[in-house]
Amino acid sequence: MYPQELVMPMKAELTNNGFEDLTTPQEVTDALKRPGTTLLMVNSVCGCAAGAARPGVVHSLSGDKKPTHLTTVFAGFDLDAVAEARKHLAPFPPSSPCVALFKDGELVHMLERHHIEGNPAGAIAANLQAAYEEFC
Repeated sequence: MYPQELVMPMKAELTNNGFEDLTTPQEVTDALKRPGTTLLMVNSVCGCAAGAARPGVVHSLSGDKKPTHLTTVFAGFDLDAVAEARKHLAPFPPSSPCVALFKDGELVHMLERHHIEGNPAGAIAANLQAAYEEFC
């Protein structure tokens, strides 16, 4: 498990931008059942999370269409919450970072780590904004 001193600033990048930090399995289940659209980011300490995923996710919210709810769990820190989140991400294998969009509790769009690695934040944002146009 990663130390709190390392994780908290990385969590803050999202929570300071309106993301709800889900730290228990029940919070994950409740959040993903809500009506409307819910963006879930499985946050991570890896370099691609800092270099592209978190900035890309935040930038994706600059358009007119965006998810109703913004949520996050942190891999390697919120262990039980992440395990619960990954149940809802099936059939996709565990991946961190990753970003998922749910509509009325159904997974409708997924960015896995291999979609994030090597791509700039702008490409991540554009991918998510296209999903928002379709589903939000």
